[in-house]
Amino acid sequence: MKSLFVALVLGCIGSSGLAQTISPLLARGYTVIPQPQKVSLEAEDLSFGDGWQLRLSSGVSANGVAVESLREGLSERFHVTLAPGGKPFGVLSLRIAAGSVRIGQAQDNDKNAIEEQAYRIELHPGDVTITANAPIGLFYGVDTLVQMLSPKKGTLWLPEGTIEDWPDLQLRQIYWDDAHHLEKMAELKRAMKQAAFYKINGFVIKLDGHFQYKSAPAAVEPYALSPAQLQELTDYGLRYHIELIPYLDGPAHIAFLLKHPEYASLREFPDSDFEICATNPGSYKLLEGMYQDLLDANRGVKHFFLSTDEPYYLGLANNSQCNETEMAKSLGSVGQVFAHFVKEAAGYLHERGRTVMIWGEYPLNPSDIRALPPYIVNGEVYGPAFDQEFRRRGIKQTIFTSTEGEEKLFPDYFMLPETERLHPLVKDGPDPDNAVPRVTDVMKTISFDSSRVNASLIGTVDCGWGDMGLHPETFWMGYVAGGAAAWHPGTSPEELMNTFYPLFYGPGAKDMDTVYRMMSYQAQLWSDLWDTGPSNARTPIWGGPYEIYKTPIPATDQTLPLPPALSADLTYHSEWSAQNARRTQLAVNALPSNAALRALLKENIVRAEFNRYNLEVYLSIVDLYRQNLEMISEIHDMDVYFIAADHAKASDPEAALKYVDLALDTATSVWRERNEVLQNAVTTWSVSWLPRVPEANGRQFLHQLDDVKDHLPDRTVDMSYLVYRETRLPFGNWVNSIAAARDQYATAHRLPLRNYRLSWDDLGFGSPNSRVPNKSGM
Repeated sequence: MKSLFVALVLGCIGSSGLAQTISPLLARGYTVIPQPQKVSLEAEDLSFGDGWQLRLSSGVSANGVAVESLREGLSERFHVTLAPGGKPFGVLSLRIAAGSVRIGQAQDNDKNAIEEQAYRIELHPGDVTITANAPIGLFYGVDTLVQMLSPKKGTLWLPEGTIEDWPDLQLRQIYWDDAHHLEKMAELKRAMKQAAFYKINGFVIKLDGHFQYKSAPAAVEPYALSPAQLQELTDYGLRYHIELIPYLDGPAHIAFLLKHPEYASLREFPDSDFEICATNPGSYKLLEGMYQDLLDANRGVKHFFLSTDEPYYLGLANNSQCNETEMAKSLGSVGQVFAHFVKEAAGYLHERGRTVMIWGEYPLNPSDIRALPPYIVNGEVYGPAFDQEFRRRGIKQTIFTSTEGEEKLFPDYFMLPETERLHPLVKDGPDPDNAVPRVTDVMKTISFDSSRVNASLIGTVDCGWGDMGLHPETFWMGYVAGGAAAWHPGTSPEELMNTFYPLFYGPGAKDMDTVYRMMSYQAQLWSDLWDTGPSNARTPIWGGPYEIYKTPIPATDQTLPLPPALSADLTYHSEWSAQNARRTQLAVNALPSNAALRALLKENIVRAEFNRYNLEVYLSIVDLYRQNLEMISEIHDMDVYFIAADHAKASDPEAALKYVDLALDTATSVWRERNEVLQNAVTTWSVSWLPRVPEANGRQFLHQLDDVKDHLPDRTVDMSYLVYRETRLPFGNWVNSIAAARDQYATAHRLPLRNYRLSWDDLGFGSPNSRVPNKSGM
């Protein structure tokens, strides 16, 4: 049996380039996330399965979540039911006893919080015991046991030995961005339960207008959680030892609020909806009402995330409705205005029993930190000078990482090689010269950041930003990586990924490392094959980081160069194919990989035992990739058809028209393929998402764009942001000018008219033509 496990692991190492040093459990073929702190294994393995009996100590409730999770995990993953009585093949004992599990070294100085989450598993033939100091530790011990079970030839196996485990940091949070969409209740519950399975214990949720605020009714969107629903989700999370933590922005990032006329008088600058006035008492009255609405529907939770993210313009306003410059001058700096806002806003929450987390960043300087209240938690680390000052002030911190930033469609889990790019790589993150794959970046940051020396750390927050409208199903590997590094820093990214795949999808899943690599490559190619230029489709951007523009500047849009128009006599001079040869070749070269990826996903939807919906979402994204590749290839084909028509126009008018008609048919195909993949994505994503609509439930969505941030989902009210750049492309006008030239030429040569018109803006199904001719054109 042992040799089979070793062969499995060696195969995994050989296929993924895994580092030579791997954990003792993975070396024996056992998958656990996070990696336990202390593992002592014997040489042999022991069998487990039906016929084993569950025994509970006096401190363990038969109705508790640990027992529930054990029974569910054994049943759903392995179809095992523990024997109710009689002579068992073995005994699985669960016990809780305060002080029974001792912890070792941990970064977090709150030893009580760490001990509460600790557990020990003793594994012997016929006898397995999970011991914990508290219910949460028992829950984590049970999850480890369920993850560790390894099926081979009809038998479940466990390693013989002892596991002693505890977290490095007490708080392991993920950020769930529901600003631009809202999941259904069942999906939010599933997500929280899944996060808890990987020992994540904080689910920070940004709802913006997707909550029914009594105090700010104008901001409530057509679909929004009711207070009863939020409390239901809160209670559900608490059962699984995971806090549902409200996240509300302020003073910045609240265009969802300040775009409404009802709240415009609270703007810091009258012509910008980005930031609220920090000196207006009405600002705090509005925010405190919203805080209270959330508190009332989130009882039982300790934390609240007061997001002070990117308050670029604090202390700069001096206008008819907001004067902050006098406060900045009086207090000595704009950073002191930041501190004033935090004291006012966080004070309300602190007085009501919440531990308040903020983003302690610009315009703060280290010298401003002493003005902050010591009871807050800074949600990010900011380098030695800042971290040391936060520690001197008695302010604890968490390490910030991100699973997703500005990527489109799929996070950068792997980086597309420069040789396969059209444009130079635009580096993301604080170091513009070092584009690091997401899992590597998350685990490296949490494990080795200088804050481990300079800050009082209590946790991490791993953010999956929703600014580009990705489906959060794409974030799970990054989320799990963040929680794993916060529990056991130093785990290699390669081991984490190769452990994640069989745990998340089941051991039957095939070549998942290849799936994630190809998903990453094709997402980056999807963006890279288009150019970027100024946008004329939305209002200009009012200001940027640390600067109010004297004149608002255009946002940016992606665009494709189109071939030239066709003249009425079918004369055509084009260098498009030559100028875009590299673009076209990259698209054509990627199509076989796309087909292979699609086939691999379809195979794994059948093979995977868990999270099949995740793969269905990926399949819908792969179709978006494919449509983009085919569109570029088809535009090239159209250019070639027009060249052929030009060559034939004098000698064979009928042949010339046929070439033009082939091009028009290709344009129809581009239109239809775009609409089909969009509708497929909408159908697939709607399994977990509530509709994005302008009106529902007696409420209307005010579609007014953020003055500072240009988030892709904001561009449309519905899901069409997934093909937004195509809707902005003047493809329809170009094609219709060609159709007009075609019929002019046909008239001049007494050939049949086609009367073709492409309704490019129509995103539904049906014919794009005002009249559908037969093949002869009559």
